[in-house]
Amino acid sequence: MTKYNAKNERIKRQYFSYLKEAAGKSDTTLDGVRASLLHYEVHTGFKDFGALHCEQIIAFKKKLCSQSNQRTGKPISIATVHATVQHLKAFFKWLAFQAGFKSKIHVPDIEYFSLTDKQVATAKAENYKESPTIEQVRHVIFEMRGNSDIARRNQALIAFTLISGMRDSAIISLKMKHVDVVTGLIRQDPREVKTKFSKTINTFFFPVGDDIRAIVLDWIAYLRKEKLFGMDDPIFPKAAMGIGVAGGFEVQGLSREHWQTASPMRGIFREAFEKAGLRYYHPHLFRHTLVALGQAMCQTPEQFKAWSQNLGHDGVMTTLTSYGSLSPQRQGELIAKLNACCFLLGGLQEVFSRDKVT
Repeated sequence: MTKYNAKNERIKRQYFSYLKEAAGKSDTTLDGVRASLLHYEVHTGFKDFGALHCEQIIAFKKKLCSQSNQRTGKPISIATVHATVQHLKAFFKWLAFQAGFKSKIHVPDIEYFSLTDKQVATAKAENYKESPTIEQVRHVIFEMRGNSDIARRNQALIAFTLISGMRDSAIISLKMKHVDVVTGLIRQDPREVKTKFSKTINTFFFPVGDDIRAIVLDWIAYLRKEKLFGMDDPIFPKAAMGIGVAGGFEVQGLSREHWQTASPMRGIFREAFEKAGLRYYHPHLFRHTLVALGQAMCQTPEQFKAWSQNLGHDGVMTTLTSYGSLSPQRQGELIAKLNACCFLLGGLQEVFSRDKVT
């Protein structure tokens, strides 16, 4: 069975170069585009991209909507379907103007890479994302035991994620020099730290407990004083691997290297939550946890603006719309309190009745 098309591969390389060098897209975005194009090629049996036809696109969309996620076994989300067809639509619009394809691709056919208005609305709908509570995270952190370098690193990693609210890609690229232990300021310099949209972000430690702060500061002090880490060394380094007594590879402390991806970090989180008897919450959900805490703690708009800015958001609305959805339970609690308030005030019904009479 054919597993690739040489002509398609050549044009894909040109497109990826265009996305990165001309459109300024990130490697993460490129990975998503690669996956979408491969998905389409598998469906067509790796036919030449120039053979695009509307019937082919319709069949692809139907198959895509009926497929299941290989990991969960559940149907592919409509958001994933929407992202896939958007990647393909953008690619073929670009391809239609490339030499050798202008006469082959019927441009109106490209519009068939569209979903219904209802599907698009569903894909873009903001859903409540369950995140761990502060109490759950603290439970996980203090259930982590061990005196080895790796055990201490792993505990400090989860504590740092809570106290900073940083994205995992930024955390794994962080160096010792980026954290001011006196002021609790984390300088996310995009020239060295992998921040979203390569933004400069100044983050101060969130108020999640002096004990959490102590775990983080003790870890940094340990690296500096005991391990003699320099300012350009990673705060959360990879494990050092070596040949053990039995002749196989084994962990032998800490290296001076950064993780290349966040996968090891997510694995640490998964193991820690499961050992603590809780369901796994990935690192990004800690940002939702912190927004919920901010909504409870902040008493003025200025305070919440500072909280939002600490997360790296330019506007408060980003914080509220992307991370500030209330759980159904919290929503019900607040409405119940408002109902109780109305009851204490004598009830709105009586007020409405008087107004109607007058």
